Amino acid sequence: MPPDAPVIVVAALLGSVLGSFLNVCIYRLPRNLSLVRPGSACPSCETPIAWYDNVPVVGWLFLRGRCRRCQAPISVQYPLMEMAIAAIWGGAAWWYGVTWEGAAAAVFLTLLLGIGVTDAKHYIIPDEFTWGGLGIGLVLGLVRGMPELLQALLGAAVGFALLYGIAWAGERVFRKEAMGGGDIKMMAMVGAFVGWKGVLLSIFAGSLLGTIIFVPISLKTKALVPFGVFLAVGAAVSLLAGQPIYEWYTGYLHGP
Repeated sequence: MPPDAPVIVVAALLGSVLGSFLNVCIYRLPRNLSLVRPGSACPSCETPIAWYDNVPVVGWLFLRGRCRRCQAPISVQYPLMEMAIAAIWGGAAWWYGVTWEGAAAAVFLTLLLGIGVTDAKHYIIPDEFTWGGLGIGLVLGLVRGMPELLQALLGAAVGFALLYGIAWAGERVFRKEAMGGGDIKMMAMVGAFVGWKGVLLSIFAGSLLGTIIFVPISLKTKALVPFGVFLAVGAAVSLLAGQPIYEWYTGYLHGP
């Protein structure tokens, strides 16, 4: 049975707080800054942000998206991320209930959103998201039982080995780095959450989306491809729709 409304609300509120922290990670990790000190401050005038102005979503709306002191605009990314993570955690509580499976889904989607935004903005996938996420995925597998832990370990190994192999082959074919190390570590993390089948679907879906959406743009502008963005979308597809896709594909292989 799904939890009652108060549980969903609490999960969403927790998600909004985590979304606020994720904004800090997205800004500071690519710059090699501490996540703890100093506290939150205006990017323009560096004035510390008071706790009452730092309340997720509400603080930004109350200030009308501007610093209280210098009136410099504060990116709309902040409330959007807070609302997105709130929706993820509230949705996970509604769909899975108060379970380890629900916690794993919420954590995984939070990590994917952090990876996607950071890679899109900075062309970097921080180790805190990949290695840290891998550790969390394995722990969540352990608490759900030995079969889940073995599936997580196998998925992580397949994800790392497969992307490493693709990167190795691509470097020798194109005589330059074909894939960043962050993408390789990311797929180890993805495998810990969705298993080896999820790894395959994530790579396929991510590659397909990247080819359709970004390759034409890249050919015209020579812009770098933030492949982690598309891998993150593919991994989300694997989590949310993987089982129906597997069943459809198996049925297609066996024919009518």
